[in-house]
Amino acid sequence: MRTTGNTLEDGDRCYRAVLGRDRRFDGLFYTGVRTTGIYCRPSCPAVTPRRKNVVFYPTAAAAQGAGFRACRRCRPDLTPGSPEWDVAADVAGRAMRMIADGVVEREGVPGLAARAGYTPRHLSRILTRQLGAGPLALARAQRAHTARILIEATDLGMADVAFAAGFSSVRQFNETVRDVYDASPSALRAARRRRGHVRTAGSGTITVSLAVRQPFDAETLLDFLRPRTLTGVEFCAAGTYARTLRLPHGHGRVRLTPAFDRVTCDLNLANLRDLGAAVERCRRLLDLDADPVVVDQHLETDDVLLPRVRNFPGMRVPGHVDGFEMAVRALVGQQISVAGARAIASRLVASYGEEVEAGDTNEHGTLTHVFPTPDALASADPESLPMTRARGRALVGIAGAVADGSVVLDRSADRSDVRRSLLALPGIGPWTADYIALRALGDPDIFMPTDLGVRRALARLGLDGSPEAVRTRSERWSPWRSYALMHVWNTLNEEGGA
Repeated sequence: MRTTGNTLEDGDRCYRAVLGRDRRFDGLFYTGVRTTGIYCRPSCPAVTPRRKNVVFYPTAAAAQGAGFRACRRCRPDLTPGSPEWDVAADVAGRAMRMIADGVVEREGVPGLAARAGYTPRHLSRILTRQLGAGPLALARAQRAHTARILIEATDLGMADVAFAAGFSSVRQFNETVRDVYDASPSALRAARRRRGHVRTAGSGTITVSLAVRQPFDAETLLDFLRPRTLTGVEFCAAGTYARTLRLPHGHGRVRLTPAFDRVTCDLNLANLRDLGAAVERCRRLLDLDADPVVVDQHLETDDVLLPRVRNFPGMRVPGHVDGFEMAVRALVGQQISVAGARAIASRLVASYGEEVEAGDTNEHGTLTHVFPTPDALASADPESLPMTRARGRALVGIAGAVADGSVVLDRSADRSDVRRSLLALPGIGPWTADYIALRALGDPDIFMPTDLGVRRALARLGLDGSPEAVRTRSERWSPWRSYALMHVWNTLNEEGGA
């Protein structure tokens, strides 16, 4: 769906989605209703307006900039993010990920532009052309969304909510909330309190409901994460995944409990300014912005994957909350078992990780550490690490590269640039670079033909497992090869993969 100015070009196609109240398009575009002055998600249950009375926008910020207020019934600010941000991974998509992570609040538009590799003026032109709003307007919409979560999910004072959400003043906070939601902050809280939804913030604990596009195969996702959990950092049990978080303003803990159409996210944050960043990282960990219907329809065209997709609809690609942690785990996991990699990485945590206040104890352990920083591992003696000397030197090398900024392992960087930077480091080969791209960078089109688990799984499926044959076969799965990879690995029932 291309944009024309601030609006979408194919309005008739958008309107057909609105007529069908198609949830698949929630987050892909927003419907502005001229007669009411509100904007909605495509699946809004309200009476469908006439075609002549609606206009379509690529982002909530674009709709807000045109003077529309968020619908109180369908709550369009709670939709999943656009899957296009990760599919194309162009400048606009990477910028949206950074804005959701709070980069504008922490570093301003110049910092956002520098990360994207453009001047602020040029970045603003790109975002306005593709998303219908510039970086300040997009960040304003993100702040309003964060503020609403804090208003409705905590009993914090409004001044505390304003500054935690990233506003520079209480006045700016009040004006923005009124403009976006057509209600004062106190009115929003009162409405939720009448429904019994306000929860005490206490020491910083907040419960957020994360929107999910259906179908959502949460069980397979947790089955992948469970055997890879690191002692002290994470655990996965009884349908819940929990872990510590290293966030821009402090540490945090999260418990994620997936359901059919949402994920309950319980966050304990040292600093509430990290709410937006924590939510964004949890969304990318569980791949919640994917469009499973589009992916599944494409993979079903392959007769080998067809039964797999039918049995496991809505497969997700497990992402990660920290690119550097994922890179270390990928390096450690080269050519060894999942259990072996887990044991080594857990020893690194015990030796170099930072201790935090213990929390979330269960029969599987206690969350006591955050993963080591790049600086901590860059200063380690390679020969003292619990691995071969060559791999230890490679680990220290990648830690140093991330610490000095020569390698960027978040979704702000161009994927091809990251890959070149990684492959230039000693001890980093194509398998490791691909695994990092798969889970840390969210690349939806990664396949790993040399992976032993892939070759064993394809043999089980009756296919030639040679790397060249695998490459040829996987080309028909593009641009969703990462999801095909998860289906292939899943045939091993946790015996393969990394």
